Amino acid sequence: MDRVLLMLGCLWIKIRRIKPTASMEYPMGRVETGNVDDYPMVLVQIPMCNEKEVYQQSIAAVCILDWPKERMLVQVLDDSDELDAQNLIQAEVQKWHQKGVHILYRHRLIRSGYKAGNLKSAMSCDYIKNYEFVAIFDADFQPAPDFLKKTIPHFKGNDDLALVQARWAFVNKDENLLTRLQNINLSFHFEVEQQVNGVFINFFGFNGTAGVWRIKALEDCGGWLERTTVEDMDIAVRAHLCGWKFVYLNDVKCYCELPESYEAYKKQQYRWHSGPMQLFRLCFLDILHSKVNKAKKANLIFLFFLLRKLILPFYSFTLFCIILPLTIFLPEAELPAWVVCYVPGIMSVLNILPAPRSFPFIVPYLLFENTMSVTKFNAMISGLFRLGNSYEWIVTKKLGRSSEADLVAFENESDSSVTETTSFLRSSSDSGLEELSKLEVTSRRSVKTKRNRLYRMELTLAFILLSAAGRSLLSAQGELTVGHYRCHLESELQVTLTQHLLTNNSNFGVTGSGLKQFSIGHSLYGCQNANCEATCHWLKYKVCTKQKGIFEED
Repeated sequence: MDRVLLMLGCLWIKIRRIKPTASMEYPMGRVETGNVDDYPMVLVQIPMCNEKEVYQQSIAAVCILDWPKERMLVQVLDDSDELDAQNLIQAEVQKWHQKGVHILYRHRLIRSGYKAGNLKSAMSCDYIKNYEFVAIFDADFQPAPDFLKKTIPHFKGNDDLALVQARWAFVNKDENLLTRLQNINLSFHFEVEQQVNGVFINFFGFNGTAGVWRIKALEDCGGWLERTTVEDMDIAVRAHLCGWKFVYLNDVKCYCELPESYEAYKKQQYRWHSGPMQLFRLCFLDILHSKVNKAKKANLIFLFFLLRKLILPFYSFTLFCIILPLTIFLPEAELPAWVVCYVPGIMSVLNILPAPRSFPFIVPYLLFENTMSVTKFNAMISGLFRLGNSYEWIVTKKLGRSSEADLVAFENESDSSVTETTSFLRSSSDSGLEELSKLEVTSRRSVKTKRNRLYRMELTLAFILLSAAGRSLLSAQGELTVGHYRCHLESELQVTLTQHLLTNNSNFGVTGSGLKQFSIGHSLYGCQNANCEATCHWLKYKVCTKQKGIFEED
């Protein structure tokens, strides 16, 4: 029902062409030095940790943002514990500093609090009080040059607006089957969940990157806290409880990279599903005692946390990973067709609608999501009861596919202007790195591609799930066609045997022929009809009374 309502809300937004509108617009193109009073002071933060494959793309994309240089400061927040990574990132920062960009390099010796601790440390600097907004980008994100010009205007005239969130777009969504399946989930999340919640209730979970915050709102709700592994969701919930509003821009895209290996994706999903349960346990009482109205409290508790973060993973795990596989080993167990086919089928179709090109992958998607529910359920339980390594933060490994194009551009045009570099950067990101494909066609033939390895447990569970679903579906459909024939056969059997017993006066005919034929038919066709059972007991009564010579008319 939740999925259906979200889809109806998204359809209403499409039909009515509803989208957030800003009260002003900045002119496109480079800003003249003397005309900068209308541009607020913006802080741009890039948190990273040992991400040598992607650091150049994010730093370059941020440094060429179309915003007055004197009104923007870039913070590169490096938590790397590898010396070579620190040196590479520091050299990249120095290079852009020499080009006139206001950019700083910050490194923490002790990586406490992971990303939340990194952001909290950066916001404690004295010069932060001079800035009004802060934009955050992870190390593999490439904002378009006009990103700030499309997001900052929404704050004008909306003093209660805390966050403007942009949509993620993926440069490697067609790289392999794993990235295609991830794109289905994330397309539904951004196109439907985020957009509907943003339009109708002005609240959604901050995605941790590709968003602009009002610094006053961050300070008002307590700033970054290190108590969970989902610091983005944590600060969004606290800001919502303080009365701040959010805006989601579905037409402003920020390019990034999906994890291409199953191991990296599995670790990412573990963190994404254990963190919300940690947060729910910590902020449940805060929600109850907050000053927001009852409708917002109910939405946070029952929809945002319980239904979407707890009940759905639990349902998928218990039904498709326990009950359905057990039907393979228990032949007498049968599940109705709507449980096996219609409910998961409808949910899969709804999830895949925002990415219509992915319809050919609906069967792998259904199996993949249900087998991944093992990892999600384990993470959910670990986060809820503080088990295992639920508080461990593991950086999602990226291959730097979108950053390699930037490296080629910088190498070939090291002496070119920033404006010339801008066009190449955006075209390489938007077109799926066509330039990179041409330059590396020879090297890709010589290098052996590393294939993704599916874990045996998930592969086995997927096979069992498919077999059990097919068996239960065929069994349920078979019951519909055989049921009428079985009832008809039972009725004819009752009439025939009754007439035979009443017309046959010999004990042999009753006990030997009639009762034996009835027993054979009863066991052969598996009669479980109430009328048939009653007839069986009535015939046994007739046999007994006739043998005693006490035959009575019925």
